[in-house]
Amino acid sequence: MRISDITRLSWDQVRRRKVVTALCAAGISIGCAAIIIALSIGESAQVYIEKQMNSYLKMDEITVTASTGAYSGGGASTAEADSLQKGKLTKQKLDIMRQIEHVKAATPYQQLNYMETMTLDGLTSQMQTEIIGTDIEMLSAFGNEINQGEASNLAGTIVLSYGATMGFIDEESKRKIQEQIDANPYDETVYQQFEKLNRVPGALYQKQIQLRSYSPEGQIVSRPLRVIGVLKKPVGVSDEQAMYDKKGYVSLETAELLKKELKLEGGEQEAYNSIIVKVDNQSKIEQVEKQLQKLVVSTRTNLQQKERLANEFKIIKAAALGIGVFILIIASISIVVAMTMSTYQRRRQIGIMKVLGANLAQIRNMFIIEAALLGLLGGLLGVLFSYWIVWGINALIYNLSGEQDSVIIFIPLITIPIGMAFALGTGILSGIYPAISASRTDALTAIRRD
Repeated sequence: MRISDITRLSWDQVRRRKVVTALCAAGISIGCAAIIIALSIGESAQVYIEKQMNSYLKMDEITVTASTGAYSGGGASTAEADSLQKGKLTKQKLDIMRQIEHVKAATPYQQLNYMETMTLDGLTSQMQTEIIGTDIEMLSAFGNEINQGEASNLAGTIVLSYGATMGFIDEESKRKIQEQIDANPYDETVYQQFEKLNRVPGALYQKQIQLRSYSPEGQIVSRPLRVIGVLKKPVGVSDEQAMYDKKGYVSLETAELLKKELKLEGGEQEAYNSIIVKVDNQSKIEQVEKQLQKLVVSTRTNLQQKERLANEFKIIKAAALGIGVFILIIASISIVVAMTMSTYQRRRQIGIMKVLGANLAQIRNMFIIEAALLGLLGGLLGVLFSYWIVWGINALIYNLSGEQDSVIIFIPLITIPIGMAFALGTGILSGIYPAISASRTDALTAIRRD
């Protein structure tokens, strides 16, 4: 008997025994869907978190700082002074960094300080803004999109992040809120009112703002700076998150003027305190980092965070896979029971096949193929179920969050063959015992009894 004949006989049995087929296929489909969904949720969560980490931690960027002691002062020998001079971040080094292979962009950063921002008409931000001196025209190369205005290095101008435009109120309102907080530090309604005001964006484009810092001599207010640009709110960031991301970008020339005017401490004018390097591919981070270190500088990346995250998700995926396998084991028990009962009910058929010349291997193969067909059918149903379930989960997430860029579960293509392989393997392994039992059936005894 050919394998095609055995397969046809097995398929006929699968079609005839509709109840048994439905129960077995349902059990396998649940296990297969559980494996696919569990792996998909783990993979989707990892991709989403990596995306968020890349948004906040900039996984494709390298922070370059002066080598240890490059700005130390006092009593160094000539050799030590030369070593410190080599460790500084100069424009010459910046130009070299921009020419390194796989470097997409490089720009200097001068963190001035966190300062209060206020408009000329008396509105003050409730939270301080981080002022950064940089090459403004390079902001777009680092993923910052302009919503209003332009990015220009004009002196006396500033570009604000979306969060830096939020939370401006008049001094009287600010004083009243502070008094309420001091009087009722545990009153949630006061804090809710404070946060609500902090989430309101102000129309600052083309307005003039001033920076206020504090020194031992008292408060110092800067000259007016014109807001020539406002950045877009980053994708996937809510207003609650954006209100804590307050940054103001000024040109390096303006930064030097502000340091003198506000009496801020800082490095030498001909050297930067940090340089941000953007790499065209995350896989090239280590290669570029080694090239940068040849310039006698210190480098820092966030790759360790990504590696730790990947290790944590390996554990989660393994646990999810174990749950799916456990469900398939339960389903395999039902297949063994159903196939064993089928063997008892089909003793006459088995006996006649043996009398007609079917050998033990052919009898075994027929039952194993029948079990494999049940596994294949259950696997196909499991794939279909998994897509329906994922669609339902995505719809639920969208309805609860109301944002299109919320967490979306997707099914990676690699999970489908994994789920199908487990379903097919479960069917075959479950059919081995019934197949051996069927092949051992005595032909004459089976025919006489029936």
